[in-house]
Amino acid sequence: MRLKAPGWASAGGANVRDSGESRSRWGTVATGRRARLSLTAMAVILSLSAAACSATAVAARGAGPAASALRLFISPTDGSANVSPGCGITVTASHGRVRRVTVTTSGSAVPGTLGAGGTVWHSTWPLHTSAHYTVTATASGPGGKTVTQTSSFATLTPSRTYTVMITEGYQQTYGVGMPIKLKFSQPVTRRAAVERAMQITTSKPLVGAWYWLDGNRELNFRPRNYWPQHTRVSFAGHFDGLAIAPGVYGTADLTQQFTIGNSLIVVASTAGHYMKVWYKGKLLGHWPISTGKAAYPTANGTYLTIDKHNPTLMTGPGYKNFPVPYAVRFTWSGNYIHDAYWSVAQQGSTNVSFGCVNVAPADSRLYYDLANPGDPVTIIGSPAVGQWRDGWTDWFLAWNQVLLRSATHMAVEAGPDGSTFVSPSAVPGPALTSTLHGPKPDNYLAS
Repeated sequence: MRLKAPGWASAGGANVRDSGESRSRWGTVATGRRARLSLTAMAVILSLSAAACSATAVAARGAGPAASALRLFISPTDGSANVSPGCGITVTASHGRVRRVTVTTSGSAVPGTLGAGGTVWHSTWPLHTSAHYTVTATASGPGGKTVTQTSSFATLTPSRTYTVMITEGYQQTYGVGMPIKLKFSQPVTRRAAVERAMQITTSKPLVGAWYWLDGNRELNFRPRNYWPQHTRVSFAGHFDGLAIAPGVYGTADLTQQFTIGNSLIVVASTAGHYMKVWYKGKLLGHWPISTGKAAYPTANGTYLTIDKHNPTLMTGPGYKNFPVPYAVRFTWSGNYIHDAYWSVAQQGSTNVSFGCVNVAPADSRLYYDLANPGDPVTIIGSPAVGQWRDGWTDWFLAWNQVLLRSATHMAVEAGPDGSTFVSPSAVPGPALTSTLHGPKPDNYLAS
């Protein structure tokens, strides 16, 4: 059976699938306001021991020629207004080393890094919009002389803004194929800057990449291979102060935390009339099925489960609003894995459905109970080609295609200490294409 996919709805500034389900992990969407912004006043003291707009300098006083050469520059300069957040904060020492930087602001902490040689400190992320900052820096030079300088300034208030929505829900559980899915309210022209504004922290090390879908508003992150099961994931998008296009700024950061659950992977053969199910890395079942008949073939490809309902009301040739039990959707056009008590006699031998994967009642209920959004479902043996974007078809892309869709063309190494961009050539070994790790390239093509 098939069900026409409903459109996106808007609720509270965030896109949701099925407003009645918006609080569950199936289709939950979070916005930047849900990102738990820290808006309490704070003074952030950065003690610097290791390894930029305009600036003025202060020199050490009461010293001879060597010490007088010690100078300290802070950018933006004291008294600046309408500062572009993308400038960040830069502290530079001439003939000395930066020893201490204190940033006081009403917003969140301002991390930064000290360059090689200890002469330049720069903030890591864009400054926040409509914010006041006070920077106090100290440098030391020859003879133990020091110099301290302070700069207070204000960032601009943008006239054009955007919002970002994330599909993953707070502390919800997803399947091993689930991409991090972001959607921007305005077109993005500075794609590389957006990719570099994101941080991913994972409890288990992995390699992935950011990549853009069709158009310039949707950005996803996908691991090179399926996520390791039971991975805890934290995402941070530093969007406040980030310009995604000239003059278009974000006004809130976005964070989210979610978990990858038990590995649940399906491979369904339309030609062999069987479905293999792997759970927690082991074969759980080899179930007879019936897929789409000749006029309604179930197309090849690796899809991801999207949502589930018991029952789902389906409409198709000869039926309308028919209640179908234990239905797990994997395409927008209306394909599900579901209980088909009416076709048990044909399951294992004949394809009689309108595109769905028909399963016996006991098997469908077991699968339904185990399923999370993002569980891989691979269809093989079909004469029909899988259609890009008919569902969450991120795994239609081979690893090299993912990298081509990235604006940086860089891989991302993520782990407990955060994420960094690395050259794809530095990532050891090829992408794995075994059933438990990822699909074979081009498996959406007709058999």
